[in-house]
Amino acid sequence: MSERNVLKLGIPAGSLQHSTAELFEKAGYNIKFSSRSYFPTIDDDEIECLLIRAQEMARYVEQGVLDAGITGHDWVVETEADVVEVCELLFSKVSRRPVRWVLCVPNDSPVQSVKDLDGKRIATEAVGLTKSYLAKHGVDARVEFSWGATEVKPPELADAIVEVTETGNSLRANNLRIVDEVLQSTTRLIANKQAYEDGWKKTKLDNISLMLLSCLQAEGKVGLMMNVARKNLDDVLALLPALQKPTISALSDPDWVDVISIVEESVVRNIVPKLKAIGAAGIVEYPINKLID
Repeated sequence: MSERNVLKLGIPAGSLQHSTAELFEKAGYNIKFSSRSYFPTIDDDEIECLLIRAQEMARYVEQGVLDAGITGHDWVVETEADVVEVCELLFSKVSRRPVRWVLCVPNDSPVQSVKDLDGKRIATEAVGLTKSYLAKHGVDARVEFSWGATEVKPPELADAIVEVTETGNSLRANNLRIVDEVLQSTTRLIANKQAYEDGWKKTKLDNISLMLLSCLQAEGKVGLMMNVARKNLDDVLALLPALQKPTISALSDPDWVDVISIVEESVVRNIVPKLKAIGAAGIVEYPINKLID
């Protein structure tokens, strides 16, 4: 009897845990967490999940402990892990924007550029990332690992920090200003190189990637369906900001057609009254869960 094919998948613990589970649920995978277990359950017998910190994910994927995992590009860079980035998943704990690692100093600091930090002390959780950044700029500073609450360390415990931010609110609350951007990072589905060379695992990962990306692609979009008199068709098509060419289908009445289009949800409130005014009828808006190009 042949051994069962199984993909060992790392799910990020902490800030990305909930948003990762939400995205997988939209893609059709139901992940359940238990407070007493680091092994979430998933309704796919071909996947085994392990809950692990995003900071450690790339290292374990590179070593083959995991076949694949969800983590930030920043942690791949930080650990210098040699892995395959299967796809970019533009989501985070707060927004759909990339997170930024930034070099910060107190508002009243004389530091105006990274060059001013030569010989100074910098606190950060991303030591490797920061050292690489300083080396690129020819700056010799002391980089210390920060176990947390990095924003409160300047000026007594550090001259500057390198910290991750999405909104900048925490930095402003701690009277810090940004001197420079060190790195932009988004979430990635990464894979072990040998695992990705395995035909079955590669297909499995590519299918997971396709479904996850289709959900992100569909966010903020809706479908519009309506009946349009042929004489008004050109006017209607001119109004529709379609992602692709609208689908036009014949109806039983030869003078009318059915028009289906996918549009940004934010524009619907503006174009529906206009569509109605130029003769579109039976206008229906419907949600889009997945969008595959």
